[in-house]
Amino acid sequence: MFGAEKGKAINLDGSKLSIGIVQARFNESITTSLADACLQELAAMGVQADNIRHVLVPGALEVPVALQAMAESEDFDALIALGCIIRGETYHFELVANESGAGVTRVALDFQIPIANAIITTENEEQAIARQTEKGRDAAIVAVEMANLLETL
Repeated sequence: MFGAEKGKAINLDGSKLSIGIVQARFNESITTSLADACLQELAAMGVQADNIRHVLVPGALEVPVALQAMAESEDFDALIALGCIIRGETYHFELVANESGAGVTRVALDFQIPIANAIITTENEEQAIARQTEKGRDAAIVAVEMANLLETL
């Protein structure tokens, strides 16, 4: 079982957690759907609305900078990165996908804070729409599970 010690249940109780969310505005209809699904799932796991800080940034490349500022504050148990990168006709897709992903990982490792990376990368808008709700929910679950796990380590 991912995130759980053998023989122990996964802890998805978010009632005592503080969560930071960074949402990219680029492809805003998709990222707003990601955020809506994420916020609904966080509420279902008991995360109080007052314990969620949700900020918007221009695009996926700006997400790691905002995550870093949140991590530096030490106010959060876990962070969530939300964005959508859709392949275009140029190399820009690879640059944004690779660099945003590397930035998110770097912040998580540098600050030892769990970050659920839900910056989705797709070939087209239809694929993004098909994934937006599930990936938003998944991000919430990963954030809560990993925050609780790290508390025990």
